[in-house]
Amino acid sequence: MVSMIADRLARVRERIEKAALSARRDPNAITLVAVSKVKSAADVREAYQAGQRHFGENYIQEFDRKSTELGDLPGAMFHFIGKLQSNKAKPAARLFQVIQTVDSIKLARRLDNCAKPLDVFLEVKLSPEETKGGLDESDLSAVVEYCRSLAHLRLRGLMGMPPWFENPEKVRPYFRRLRSLAEKHELREISMGMSHDLEAAIQEGSTLVRVGTAIFGERNVNR
Repeated sequence: MVSMIADRLARVRERIEKAALSARRDPNAITLVAVSKVKSAADVREAYQAGQRHFGENYIQEFDRKSTELGDLPGAMFHFIGKLQSNKAKPAARLFQVIQTVDSIKLARRLDNCAKPLDVFLEVKLSPEETKGGLDESDLSAVVEYCRSLAHLRLRGLMGMPPWFENPEKVRPYFRRLRSLAEKHELREISMGMSHDLEAAIQEGSTLVRVGTAIFGERNVNR
């Protein structure tokens, strides 16, 4: 019997493939990051058993507890996708293989000082909303240059979260702007797109989509 999570994963993968093919892109060039924040270790394991390997988490303490049950999943990659304070760099470097939300030289330096190889993305602020984090575009060049000088960080690309629109077509200008910034800085990877707008994101050049609700269902408010 196929589990509910496995069934949802299959549907999301079908959406990714259809969107990629419509844009004349290789579906295998799109990485699906299953956002498992506030979901149980059992849910992560169920997704892993269905072939999922990349997972996104938002909270250091929550994942620190959960990770003790997930140490036996070979090939699993855990991405930190929440707001990361520089004083949490050390536990983040210990727990995750990818940090998608680097937003300052200070944070990059703290992560590099952990002396662990890490893949990182620079988060760009795409919306003036106070709830949205990231680098201002005017600061991006300096942080890109700094990250490229560090010994332990591998700068993979840019990450962004546009404002919410009921109609995902309205998000396209934000996705295009992030793609343009990535191209300007010769960065090949772009993390953008979620459950409701992944098709538009892929058509606009996303290489990683972060999908939670469409895989794991609605999230509980407690963590």
